[in-house]
Amino acid sequence: MPADLRVRLGPGPQSELPNLVLAAAGCAGAGRELAQFIDVARVGALISKSIMADPHTGNPAPRLTETPSGLLNSVGLQGPGVDAFLQRDLPWLLSRGARVVVSIAGQTIREYAGLAARLSDTAGVTGIEVNLSCPDAEDAGQLFALDPQRAGRVIAAVRGSARYDIPVFAKLSPDVTDIVAAASACVAAGADGLSLINTLLGMAIDPATMRPVLAGRFGGLSGPAIRPVAVRCVWQVRAAFPDVPIIGTGGVRTGRDALELLLAGASMIAVGTEIFHDPSACSRVLKELEEELAAIGADRAADVVGRAHGRVPRGLAWRA
Repeated sequence: MPADLRVRLGPGPQSELPNLVLAAAGCAGAGRELAQFIDVARVGALISKSIMADPHTGNPAPRLTETPSGLLNSVGLQGPGVDAFLQRDLPWLLSRGARVVVSIAGQTIREYAGLAARLSDTAGVTGIEVNLSCPDAEDAGQLFALDPQRAGRVIAAVRGSARYDIPVFAKLSPDVTDIVAAASACVAAGADGLSLINTLLGMAIDPATMRPVLAGRFGGLSGPAIRPVAVRCVWQVRAAFPDVPIIGTGGVRTGRDALELLLAGASMIAVGTEIFHDPSACSRVLKELEEELAAIGADRAADVVGRAHGRVPRGLAWRA
């Protein structure tokens, strides 16, 4: 019998997911592209591309380039805005039986709070993921994620505006000196869970032109190259907050990769960049994870969460 992969995002009745493999924000759009290859209802949940209050065109091209072990992107939060998402994309996803975690982004704390309020008035939202890697328009463009206090203020505003039964997850950046401090500020501000990690800031230069490859010069590095960083961040945050749910994301390509993040302390796994290479990646990783768990004799995925810390986390039982 396959291992039990069910998991809960939060305490609300709509928060139970049939499995712990999610599609990461920004890599599956609004699900329509994936539906050509897999049944989106079989994914634990689809995390939407980050939406903002108003439409945004994103950054100028070129804004994507491959690296030896990943992808650099400077897309820049391109999207139609929350109205179009709620009128077109969310109903389509719900009609296909998908569970939807909505990623939100903002240039001000007020914008984040307004988005949370809008989503709370809409049926079918399973959870909210707060993309904190956005520039604060009121503080010279400093990213919210890089300052624990600012990040905490965003989460407090979102948690205060969101309906009580919609879980709020803070997505943290690894580009900080102390990710545990950022996690602590978000948990203290009311985050129900954490997503680790967002992309790392990177750059590519074309030797032929002697100029940056990306029009925006810098971009977010994702893919296999960042998985060890994700594992480290998940480990550190789990050690500090053993009872806070974590979505582990960053370079997951296989079921073994997913198992590694679970062992480090993630409760759920999000597959991102691999989807560009293999649109069926979420389904494949789920199947491979089931095989990995069977190989070690685990009846439940929950039984291996945090196991690499050398102790069984509170409330979990390990079958020898």
